[in-house]
Amino acid sequence: MKTYYSLYGRLLSMQALFEAFKRVKKNNGAAGVDGQSVSDFSINLGGNLHQLLLELKEKRYQAQPVKRVEIDKDDGGKRLLGIPTVRDRIVQQCLTNIMTPIFDPYFHPSSYGYRPGRSGHHAISKATLFIRKYRRQHVVDMDLSKCFDMLDHQLIIDSVRKRITDGSILTLIKMFLTSGVMIGSNWKKSELGSPQGGVISPLLANIYLDAFDQEMMRRNHRMVRYADDILILCCSKTAADKALQVARDILEVTLKLKVNERKTHIAHSDVGIKFLGLVIGSSHTKIQEKKLTNFKAKVKELTKRNGGKNLALVLKDLNPVLRGFSNYFKIANISQILRNLSGWVRRRLRAVQLRLWKKVSKLFKVLKQRKYKPPFKSIKMNSWRNAASPLANYSMPNKWFEEIGLYDLSKVKTGELALYD
Repeated sequence: MKTYYSLYGRLLSMQALFEAFKRVKKNNGAAGVDGQSVSDFSINLGGNLHQLLLELKEKRYQAQPVKRVEIDKDDGGKRLLGIPTVRDRIVQQCLTNIMTPIFDPYFHPSSYGYRPGRSGHHAISKATLFIRKYRRQHVVDMDLSKCFDMLDHQLIIDSVRKRITDGSILTLIKMFLTSGVMIGSNWKKSELGSPQGGVISPLLANIYLDAFDQEMMRRNHRMVRYADDILILCCSKTAADKALQVARDILEVTLKLKVNERKTHIAHSDVGIKFLGLVIGSSHTKIQEKKLTNFKAKVKELTKRNGGKNLALVLKDLNPVLRGFSNYFKIANISQILRNLSGWVRRRLRAVQLRLWKKVSKLFKVLKQRKYKPPFKSIKMNSWRNAASPLANYSMPNKWFEEIGLYDLSKVKTGELALYD
């Protein structure tokens, strides 16, 4: 493999910085410790980029601490994010643009997280292939505890140095790793980890974990990894036990990471393998119940009967949620679930519209416009039960929802082949 000795010059152009800014702008994100948003930065884009370029050329550039943000995890815990400033995100994106073509082509073929042209769907498809075609049904399901927070700085630099020996590039990476964290108004030194939320952190994590991937491949273990979610697929329980021990030794001893013992286990595909929000079985793929529960909670939040928004505004917020959910989970065998959800969503929207009409006379007027003849039975307009009544369905038929632009979950093709239609 080629070693690169001089790369820093690739950073030193307005074009490189502008391309990086466009990517940062596309991803948007919150402001860092300086309070400057992407929009704020873009007001004087030329001047800001010129200043950044000058600092890089004169080696005066200094990374600022990342802003600590906590977000809720599905298991009730907290995920710690570190949000860099817009300036730092641009420089990190520049580095990522330079480093990705150097490292990515040599990564393990079954590594899928945070890689161009690869996705969670590809990881799920590979795991499914191992289980169903090659009958590797005894699966080691591994999870790492706070992977991004546990990366050893020296091991990161050593891993990068195998391909890049440019001291200025390595200095920039060290700067981002050791810039520290602002927790409120207090600065905390960062001795471990690469902040989850940093633009370059996913690439650094993949470079770091590639040592694990390659060693497992050298030992002929079949695996699929998406970031810190790891499946090792074996033909017997004995082989799975051995693979777990080998993997644990590499991760904890060699790479100084911590295996999450509570979430790490061996399972058979007959009972289902939980992976990236799905349950991969020996013959079918299902959605994890908690993902379905979270989705329904989000839909309920967007379709409150007392929300006061008209349906056009409701659909503007709702459709992206429906589309995103179905586009991700369509790889599973969930056609019946989507049909049921489609009917449930329409019922919620009927409840919203009945509440907006307020008076039953408005409902009767709509029914007459649809050529139904009175007398009509009076119903309560703010009743969830009545949202499923014949009168609600007559006044707001399925075709009407199609006409006003509701994304129809029931028409989504499902199963693995749906990805390639």
